[in-house]
Amino acid sequence: MNMNDLKNSKAPVSTVTINRNEFDAPTNNIYEAISIASKRAIQINSEIKKELLEKLEEFATYSDSLEEVFENKEQIEVSKFYEKLPKPHALAVEEWLNDKIYHRNTEKDV
Repeated sequence: MNMNDLKNSKAPVSTVTINRNEFDAPTNNIYEAISIASKRAIQINSEIKKELLEKLEEFATYSDSLEEVFENKEQIEVSKFYEKLPKPHALAVEEWLNDKIYHRNTEKDV
């Protein structure tokens, strides 16, 4: 997942009610569906965090003086972009509802 994928995502930025029957349809178990979506949300969150830290690292200045604080407009724009993105759980739910998450029950496969 890269920045363009996040920018073009149709995941809601605010809270949205989802039909429970639609959400748990692939597994027929609401707890299993929530577990799968939450694990994907954790993956998405770590990807976003890694990408954000890489971008902010470009602006890092290392100095011993605490008095020198620079306001970098590009750094602020990058931060604002990531603040406006849908939350990782919203992205994961969107992927789940659009069948973009691969899952399998290893207990049933044996």
